[in-house]
Amino acid sequence: MNGRFVDLVRHGAVEGGPAFNGSLDVATTAAGRAALMHALESAAPAWDRILCSPARRCAEPAAALGTRLGLPVETLAGLRERHFGQWEGLRADQVDARALARFWADPCAYDPPGAESFADFQARVRAAWSALTAGDATHALVLTHGGVIRVMLAEVLGMAPRRLLALEV
Repeated sequence: MNGRFVDLVRHGAVEGGPAFNGSLDVATTAAGRAALMHALESAAPAWDRILCSPARRCAEPAAALGTRLGLPVETLAGLRERHFGQWEGLRADQVDARALARFWADPCAYDPPGAESFADFQARVRAAWSALTAGDATHALVLTHGGVIRVMLAEVLGMAPRRLLALEV
């Protein structure tokens, strides 16, 4: 295998179902953990580096996989999901419809009340991307969140940030 590879993987399904969990440290469901571990173990190429978000929904499966593969796990704060402010823990149907529509239309132009600004989130994720690609690993696994993966993919693909939600993670 020539070149460098980075596998971006989102954590499994979380307790309480889909919501703006951002910086909340929610646990994965038993089914979510099992599905994630099955996918990681059945796909497990020759990873030589494992990085993850500090959130337990990412850190716990990364640690289990690292133990199984005999690899250390690097936790990067920059791989945390965006903090959604007053929307933390809410499902989409619990958020003001007009505000939610503005967010879905352009998530980088509308910050939920009290949220981490998109500009700060993007800068943090870009710094994490630089840190993870700076090493000498040839095949890294990154276990993180949907928003983080979207920002990284948009960066690599040269996509306009307002199009982030066009990426299904």
